[in-house]
Amino acid sequence: MASSLHFPVLCLHGGCLNRDRRTRGATRCSSERQALFGRIAPVYDNLNDLLSLGQHRIWKRMAVSWSGAKMGDCVLDLCCGSGDLAFLLSEKVGPHGRVTGLDFSKEQLSVASSRQRSRAKACYKNIEWVEGNALELPFPGSYFDAITIGYGLRNVVDKPKAMREMCRVVKRGCSICVLDFNKSTQPSTTSFQEWMIDNIVVPVATGYGLGKDYEYLKSSINEFLTGKELEKLALESGFSNGKHYEISGGLMGILVATR
Repeated sequence: MASSLHFPVLCLHGGCLNRDRRTRGATRCSSERQALFGRIAPVYDNLNDLLSLGQHRIWKRMAVSWSGAKMGDCVLDLCCGSGDLAFLLSEKVGPHGRVTGLDFSKEQLSVASSRQRSRAKACYKNIEWVEGNALELPFPGSYFDAITIGYGLRNVVDKPKAMREMCRVVKRGCSICVLDFNKSTQPSTTSFQEWMIDNIVVPVATGYGLGKDYEYLKSSINEFLTGKELEKLALESGFSNGKHYEISGGLMGILVATR
């Protein structure tokens, strides 16, 4: 998600915000973020690679591995964006497994679908892209053998409800894997994250005309949960256990929760 000086633009993504708001402010927040993810879609993958120097691929492989997905499974990648985790899950479950990639951004799903058509591996045919809402998943209970969500939970307006929904649709004894920024309790790590955003992420994004969009990243991390808080949320949401792991020198984190 060894210590690293590289920072992923992918962490901006979290394309599954609830679109049925009960307050005007929340509606505006959702629509603005949805528009944001649509704007970045054309350059999303290029920026991921550039700003992380490709390390985001390592973190995503870790998340897929720790999800416990195996051959023949039916799995979900929530807030799938342009599909990186979904493609990795597809390789894990094989051509006889099933992968659903769900996101609220039509633009991101369009990129994901285009990538799927351009790739030759037979297993990639097992992926279905669904436009949907993380807070009201359109699936029956105990449907999936594993769930991943990469850089999405941080941006969902109602995190407890999103966690409860994941707990509802994953099978008993199976796991979800949440990859995101680590909200560190160490001041030095927090300061480094902020410095990277101000001096590397935003300036690079500005070169793509997206500087204002990526300024949002810092506040979203500040408002996120610490590892211990994520573990507590997992238990409160119905999971039998939850363990948060700091990776990449504490810059990133992975929560593994088992129903």
